[in-house]
Amino acid sequence: MKRKVCVITGTRAEYGLLYWTMRAIESDIDLKLQVVVTGMHLSPEFGNTYKEIENDGFQIDKKVEMLLSSDTPVGISKSMGLGMISFAETFEDLKPDIILVLGDRFEIFSSVSAAMIARIPIAHCHGGEATEGLIDEPIRHSITKMSHIHFPSTCAYQNRIIQLGETPENVHNVGALGIENIKKLKLLSKEDFEESINFKLDEQHHFLVTFHPVTLEKSTAEKQISQLLEVFEEMTNVKVIFTKANSDTDGRIINTLVDEFVKKYPGKSVVFASLGQLRYLSALQFIDVVVGNSSSGLIEVPSFKKATVNIGDRQKGRIKAESVIDCDPDKLSISNAIRKALSKDFQETLKKVANPYEKENSSESIVSILKNVELDNLIKKKFYDLE
Repeated sequence: MKRKVCVITGTRAEYGLLYWTMRAIESDIDLKLQVVVTGMHLSPEFGNTYKEIENDGFQIDKKVEMLLSSDTPVGISKSMGLGMISFAETFEDLKPDIILVLGDRFEIFSSVSAAMIARIPIAHCHGGEATEGLIDEPIRHSITKMSHIHFPSTCAYQNRIIQLGETPENVHNVGALGIENIKKLKLLSKEDFEESINFKLDEQHHFLVTFHPVTLEKSTAEKQISQLLEVFEEMTNVKVIFTKANSDTDGRIINTLVDEFVKKYPGKSVVFASLGQLRYLSALQFIDVVVGNSSSGLIEVPSFKKATVNIGDRQKGRIKAESVIDCDPDKLSISNAIRKALSKDFQETLKKVANPYEKENSSESIVSILKNVELDNLIKKKFYDLE
């Protein structure tokens, strides 16, 4: 009988990272892929991105509605509670042998909590990382402690998971999953990309911007995005492609202000709820600088030898390539960082940048472990003490 591997995804970015692993599971004769979508995938406001999964040819086994139309702390907490109820029912129906999740979002926390109670083994990708400005930080480490198999993206994160008491033989450094998209996808030409977004890249400098709330800070989203937008408002000879914030607390404030900016400067900027992996990675070929606070600026962008201006504390604590410039979330600091990123000297250094997250055959490694690991003895975990 085939081993049922249930992959859970709640966001466009997370699905993009899991894509090749899902393909590898689907094509393995000893495994059966189950797909559960939740969170922003099912929200019209965030682009109904479950349709991208279906368009890619995957069968969605369950849709778990949990996201309320509120990004307040109360709304997020209620969404988490609703998610736990629905995931408990989903796992009872699907009866997976093992669950595969990625990252650190509240949707995944709800799914893993329900799976733990149901005594279903959990495999977790991208654990051990640090994002000191986010509620994702404690959520990620909590997911690690509820999980049984671990797929971190670097040796440092592998060691951190072991430091958390996880047995070393169950912690496997497979690299960052997003790197596979760069190597395996046939990216769009400049002409095809421009046509796909109905926007010409014909000015001096091009920017790709994604800015999310810093969820451990109270009510800073409006001020910080306003500072960033003021920088672009004053710049000339630029084109800016925005992708919207996710469903974190105060994400809607950011999206509203970005929409207003694009409406005011339609020839200078364009905005998308989601570009999808193909268009997003294709964009990285043609832009000069990635600006914002998305993890992709640290994980995928260095492989394109492009600069990242990383604003504020959202990604504080993550391992960074030399192509990443950190700055404070104020107008002057952002302007100085962009100026540095565009400078001739910094552009020259990018040619030699190494991506610390890059590793070969990530998906194949994950599938081999999921297929061969002995599940019966995974549930009763023993705390591994460092000597």
